Amino acid sequence: MKILEVLRENGRISVAALAERVGISRANAYTRFEALRADGAIKRFTAEIDHVRAGLGITALIFVTVRQQMWKQFRAELARMPEVEYCAITTGQHDAMIQVRVSDVAAVHTMVTDRLANIPAVKATETVFILDEVLRRPYVLPSDRDASRPVRRTPQETQGDVPLGKMRFVGAAEGRAALRKDD
Repeated sequence: MKILEVLRENGRISVAALAERVGISRANAYTRFEALRADGAIKRFTAEIDHVRAGLGITALIFVTVRQQMWKQFRAELARMPEVEYCAITTGQHDAMIQVRVSDVAAVHTMVTDRLANIPAVKATETVFILDEVLRRPYVLPSDRDASRPVRRTPQETQGDVPLGKMRFVGAAEGRAALRKDD
């Protein structure tokens, strides 16, 4: 996990620097790195670009409702659209969510009304423009969740006043004992 954390910050780091950051030998770092690649945990390396500077200043999410018997056609048509950065099959009101990056609002309009609407597999669309991308991580790791998880305190540590707007954790056994006292 430490190797993946370091690579998330800098995918071009040398093996020697990676070993130093993780606290292992250079040979061990190289062996572990190659094992992650061979195992498929590391799929590929890529560059992160500034979309605005690349001329793609408009990002939109297009939610699509697909005619259920026509998924194969929908996927084939979508693969031919170079402005589609991401597509996910979803649950809920819509069947898929497409993220597109284009040069202007007119390009989104053309894509939705001329291209997507003309695919027989597409039943309906709903478009949402992204105003600001607040957070974009290259990937998340199980260790990220562990680091942000609050430390659980014992009931003895939580005795006393609870600050306004905060809740006090009451363990199940402690809660049951309090209920029995009231009977």
